[in-house]
Amino acid sequence: MYNLVIFASGNGSTLQAIIDNIENGKLSASIQLVVSDNSNAYALERAKKHNIPTYVIKSKTFEERDNELSEVLSNVPINLIVLAGYLKMIGPKLIDKYTLINTHPSLLPKYGGKGMHGLHVHQAVVNSGDPISGVTVHFVNSEYDKGSIIRQVQVPVKTGDTAESLSQRVQIAEKIQLVEVLDDFINGKIS
Repeated sequence: MYNLVIFASGNGSTLQAIIDNIENGKLSASIQLVVSDNSNAYALERAKKHNIPTYVIKSKTFEERDNELSEVLSNVPINLIVLAGYLKMIGPKLIDKYTLINTHPSLLPKYGGKGMHGLHVHQAVVNSGDPISGVTVHFVNSEYDKGSIIRQVQVPVKTGDTAESLSQRVQIAEKIQLVEVLDDFINGKIS
Protein backbone atom coordinates (compact mmCIF):
# COMPACT_ATOMS: atom_id res chain seq x y z
CA MET A 1 0.00 0.00 0.00
CA TYR A 2 1.20 3.51 -0.85
CA ASN A 3 1.13 5.63 2.31
CA LEU A 4 0.19 9.30 2.19
CA VAL A 5 0.26 12.02 4.82
CA ILE A 6 -1.79 15.10 3.97
CA PHE A 7 -1.10 18.59 5.37
CA ALA A 8 -4.04 21.01 5.21
CA SER A 9 -4.86 24.36 6.81
CA GLY A 10 -8.43 24.98 5.72
CA ASN A 11 -11.57 23.49 4.22
CA GLY A 12 -9.97 20.30 2.98
CA SER A 13 -11.77 19.99 -0.35
CA THR A 14 -8.56 18.72 -1.96
CA LEU A 15 -8.18 16.21 0.88
CA GLN A 16 -11.75 15.09 0.19
CA ALA A 17 -10.92 14.56 -3.48
CA ILE A 18 -8.02 12.30 -2.46
CA ILE A 19 -10.23 10.40 0.00
CA ASP A 20 -12.96 9.95 -2.62
CA ASN A 21 -10.48 8.63 -5.20
CA ILE A 22 -9.04 6.15 -2.70
CA GLU A 23 -12.51 4.96 -1.70
CA ASN A 24 -13.67 4.56 -5.30
CA GLY A 25 -10.55 2.55 -6.17
CA LYS A 26 -8.90 5.11 -8.48
CA LEU A 27 -5.94 5.54 -6.10
CA SER A 28 -4.32 2.52 -4.49
CA ALA A 29 -3.21 4.40 -1.39
CA SER A 30 -3.88 4.90 2.28
CA ILE A 31 -3.93 8.22 4.14
CA GLN A 32 -2.00 7.54 7.32
CA LEU A 33 -2.46 10.97 8.90
CA VAL A 34 -3.91 14.42 8.26
CA VAL A 35 -1.83 17.22 9.79
CA SER A 36 -3.03 20.79 10.30
CA ASP A 37 -1.71 23.98 11.83
CA ASN A 38 -5.33 25.11 12.35
CA SER A 39 -7.40 23.32 14.99
CA ASN A 40 -10.56 24.71 13.33
CA ALA A 41 -9.72 23.44 9.85
CA TYR A 42 -12.66 21.58 8.34
CA ALA A 43 -10.07 19.24 6.80
CA LEU A 44 -9.76 17.66 10.27
CA GLU A 45 -13.52 16.95 10.33
CA ARG A 46 -13.34 15.42 6.85
CA ALA A 47 -10.56 13.11 8.03
CA LYS A 48 -12.44 12.09 11.17
CA LYS A 49 -15.54 11.22 9.10
CA HIS A 50 -13.38 8.70 7.25
CA ASN A 51 -11.59 7.38 10.35
CA ILE A 52 -8.28 8.93 9.33
CA PRO A 53 -6.04 9.93 12.25
CA THR A 54 -5.41 13.66 12.66
CA TYR A 55 -2.75 15.78 14.29
CA VAL A 56 -2.84 19.50 15.13
CA ILE A 57 0.54 21.22 15.29
CA LYS A 58 1.21 22.83 18.66
CA SER A 59 4.45 24.72 17.96
CA LYS A 60 4.41 28.37 16.99
CA THR A 61 7.91 28.94 15.63
CA PHE A 62 9.40 27.55 12.43
CA GLU A 63 12.16 25.60 14.19
CA GLU A 64 9.86 24.20 16.88
CA ARG A 65 7.35 23.15 14.21
CA ASP A 66 10.07 21.39 12.21
CA ASN A 67 11.20 19.48 15.32
CA GLU A 68 7.64 18.64 16.37
CA LEU A 69 6.64 17.34 12.93
CA SER A 70 9.86 15.37 12.57
CA GLU A 71 9.10 13.61 15.85
CA VAL A 72 5.39 13.05 15.11
CA LEU A 73 6.03 11.66 11.64
CA SER A 74 8.93 9.43 12.68
CA ASN A 75 6.53 6.60 13.61
CA VAL A 76 4.22 6.98 10.60
CA PRO A 77 4.77 4.91 7.42
CA ILE A 78 5.14 7.53 4.66
CA ASN A 79 5.77 7.27 0.94
CA LEU A 80 4.68 10.83 0.15
CA ILE A 81 3.58 13.98 1.98
CA VAL A 82 1.02 16.10 0.13
CA LEU A 83 0.49 19.76 0.96
CA ALA A 84 -3.16 20.37 0.10
CA GLY A 85 -3.89 23.92 1.10
CA TYR A 86 -1.26 23.96 3.83
CA LEU A 87 0.09 27.46 4.35
CA LYS A 88 3.18 27.11 6.54
CA MET A 89 6.79 26.77 5.37
CA ILE A 90 8.19 23.25 5.64
CA GLY A 91 11.39 22.86 7.63
CA PRO A 92 14.65 21.16 6.69
CA LYS A 93 14.11 18.04 8.83
CA LEU A 94 11.05 17.10 6.75
CA ILE A 95 12.52 18.22 3.42
CA ASP A 96 15.66 16.16 4.01
CA LYS A 97 13.79 12.99 5.02
CA TYR A 98 10.58 12.87 2.95
CA THR A 99 9.30 13.50 -0.55
CA LEU A 100 6.81 16.36 -0.35
CA ILE A 101 4.62 17.82 -3.07
CA ASN A 102 2.36 20.85 -3.14
CA THR A 103 -0.51 21.87 -5.35
CA HIS A 104 -0.65 25.59 -6.18
CA PRO A 105 -3.53 27.42 -7.92
CA SER A 106 -1.51 29.21 -10.60
CA LEU A 107 1.03 28.51 -13.30
CA LEU A 108 4.20 28.92 -11.28
CA PRO A 109 6.45 30.85 -11.22
CA LYS A 110 3.64 33.35 -11.76
CA TYR A 111 1.57 34.27 -8.70
CA GLY A 112 3.52 32.22 -6.20
CA GLY A 113 5.37 32.89 -3.00
CA LYS A 114 4.55 33.91 0.55
CA GLY A 115 1.00 35.16 0.94
CA MET A 116 -0.08 33.89 -2.48
CA HIS A 117 -2.79 31.39 -1.65
CA GLY A 118 -6.52 30.99 -2.21
CA LEU A 119 -8.39 34.01 -3.51
CA HIS A 120 -5.24 36.19 -3.27
CA VAL A 121 -3.80 34.24 -6.21
CA HIS A 122 -6.96 34.41 -8.30
CA GLN A 123 -7.44 38.12 -7.62
CA ALA A 124 -3.86 38.78 -8.72
CA VAL A 125 -4.49 36.85 -11.95
CA VAL A 126 -7.73 38.73 -12.67
CA ASN A 127 -6.12 42.10 -11.84
CA SER A 128 -3.20 41.38 -14.17
CA GLY A 129 -5.38 40.74 -17.20
CA ASP A 130 -3.51 37.49 -17.79
CA PRO A 131 -5.62 35.36 -20.19
CA ILE A 132 -4.41 32.06 -18.70
CA SER A 133 -4.23 30.75 -15.17
CA GLY A 134 -3.94 27.17 -14.05
CA VAL A 135 -2.54 24.73 -11.55
CA THR A 136 0.96 23.60 -10.68
CA VAL A 137 1.95 20.48 -8.76
CA HIS A 138 5.55 20.79 -7.61
CA PHE A 139 8.08 19.32 -5.23
CA VAL A 140 8.48 21.19 -1.95
CA ASN A 141 11.80 22.78 -1.10
CA SER A 142 12.94 25.44 1.37
CA GLU A 143 11.27 28.33 -0.50
CA TYR A 144 7.56 28.99 -1.04
CA ASP A 145 6.44 27.63 -4.43
CA LYS A 146 9.99 27.30 -5.82
CA GLY A 147 10.38 23.51 -5.98
CA SER A 148 10.77 21.67 -9.27
CA ILE A 149 7.54 21.55 -11.26
CA ILE A 150 6.01 18.10 -11.72
CA ARG A 151 3.03 19.05 -13.86
CA GLN A 152 0.96 22.07 -14.88
CA VAL A 153 -2.45 22.45 -16.44
CA GLN A 154 -3.84 25.64 -17.93
CA VAL A 155 -7.22 27.15 -17.10
CA PRO A 156 -8.43 30.01 -19.33
CA VAL A 157 -9.43 33.27 -17.68
CA LYS A 158 -12.83 34.23 -19.06
CA THR A 159 -14.11 37.73 -19.76
CA GLY A 160 -15.85 38.98 -16.64
CA ASP A 161 -14.15 36.46 -14.36
CA THR A 162 -13.94 37.35 -10.69
CA ALA A 163 -11.47 35.81 -8.27
CA GLU A 164 -14.32 33.59 -7.07
CA SER A 165 -15.43 32.35 -10.50
CA LEU A 166 -11.85 31.69 -11.60
CA SER A 167 -11.17 29.91 -8.31
CA GLN A 168 -14.04 27.49 -8.90
CA ARG A 169 -12.68 26.37 -12.27
CA VAL A 170 -9.08 26.20 -11.05
CA GLN A 171 -10.10 24.07 -8.05
CA ILE A 172 -11.78 21.53 -10.33
CA ALA A 173 -8.62 21.30 -12.49
CA GLU A 174 -6.44 21.19 -9.37
CA LYS A 175 -8.17 18.13 -7.93
CA ILE A 176 -8.11 16.24 -11.24
CA GLN A 177 -4.42 16.98 -11.81
CA LEU A 178 -3.39 16.11 -8.24
CA VAL A 179 -5.13 12.73 -8.42
CA GLU A 180 -3.35 12.01 -11.73
CA VAL A 181 0.01 12.99 -10.21
CA LEU A 182 -0.64 10.83 -7.14
CA ASP A 183 -1.51 7.90 -9.40
CA ASP A 184 1.80 8.41 -11.21
CA PHE A 185 3.69 8.36 -7.89
CA ILE A 186 1.86 5.22 -6.79
CA ASN A 187 2.66 3.48 -10.09
CA GLY A 188 6.33 4.52 -10.04
CA LYS A 189 6.11 6.95 -12.98
CA ILE A 190 7.32 9.78 -10.72
CA SER A 191 9.73 9.37 -7.84
